[in-house]
Amino acid sequence: MRHLSQPKLSSGIGKSLGQFACALLLSLLSALAGAAPLLPAAPELAATAWLLVDSETGTVLAEHEADLPLPPASLAKMLTSYIVSEEIEAGRLSEQELVRISDNAWERGGAKTDGSTMFLEPRSKVSVIDLMRGVIIQSGNDAAIALAEHISGSEEQFADLMNQQAAQLGMHDSLFHNATGLPSPGMVSTARDLALLARATIVDHPDHYGIYAEKYFTHNNIRQPNRNRLLWRDSSVDGLKTGHTEASGYCLVASAQRRDMRLIAVVLGTDSDQARARETQKLLSYGFRNYETKRLYDSGAALKQQVRVWYGRTEAVDLVVEEPVLLTFLRGSEKQLEAQVVVPTQLEAPIQAGQKLGSLRITLHGELLLERDLVADRKIEQGSLFKRFKDWLTLFFSRLFS
Repeated sequence: MRHLSQPKLSSGIGKSLGQFACALLLSLLSALAGAAPLLPAAPELAATAWLLVDSETGTVLAEHEADLPLPPASLAKMLTSYIVSEEIEAGRLSEQELVRISDNAWERGGAKTDGSTMFLEPRSKVSVIDLMRGVIIQSGNDAAIALAEHISGSEEQFADLMNQQAAQLGMHDSLFHNATGLPSPGMVSTARDLALLARATIVDHPDHYGIYAEKYFTHNNIRQPNRNRLLWRDSSVDGLKTGHTEASGYCLVASAQRRDMRLIAVVLGTDSDQARARETQKLLSYGFRNYETKRLYDSGAALKQQVRVWYGRTEAVDLVVEEPVLLTFLRGSEKQLEAQVVVPTQLEAPIQAGQKLGSLRITLHGELLLERDLVADRKIEQGSLFKRFKDWLTLFFSRLFS
């Protein structure tokens, strides 16, 4: 399986360490391997590009042209909203801070345009949080421009901030020229980059992510619905954003959570509002029906206990995982999962707490699904001169007679 971003996986310990593999049974895995479950082919969608990923693990479950640069349309507003959330978190902006609506925001994104709008009045003052709702729920171009001008002075300067933020999120195939997603030659993003942005929105700003699930927002006595049809069709869907221009077609980035699994689906370039909802639902249904995500180990869990340490004050160390270990795998294949702990044949003091000493590898039918570092659970200092000489003699004679 592929992963959404550069995975936080180790490359193994390396042959120079003289590895040996020690089989380790997970408490939730059976030692008996049965027949592999059947996996239906991923759906073919009536769209230009698409991607389906697990939000927690970043595992890619289905994709087509996921790295093809395409106009992002109003999906660009997800990045605008993300930056606003970042500014609020950093204390440079507050939700109740009032933003003056410029003539430019009204002229380029307001009621007199053919685009989506919040129906802001020029030179009025509106709170940041209301403008965020106008961007997210109503897809208001005027609201996006007003926020961009308030944060950066101009939309052009804000676009530079968008590209810096995109680079930090790993969106390396995206380029933004404005805060709205209105057509601009060369402004592009990809299904993979937009999934990265959606994942960051969900994880980094959960409070503001809740706005994406709101079905209606009223401003200026004008009540507008959220354009994401799936909010009405599927109770597990709680965001994110629609987009449409003539060049981009109808697009949708959606996220849904069922049981303990959250998926993100990106569908770009369909031919209608109905089609983008229908095709996105196909992707989500495929993922939830055929895959599951489980926590295998909690942070600090010992994967290898009492590993011998030479030349130290203490003769053994436990190897633990620093972060929770979650895995997305084919539904029904739990009993076929296999785990190995790989450690060097000889560990020597001094050892620092948190020092990488081995790796955990989980495979399914020989395919590597996950690899994580194993680290020392505590510091082990060198032993006395007598202790080190004693260990040296032990190792010398064990090699001599082996």
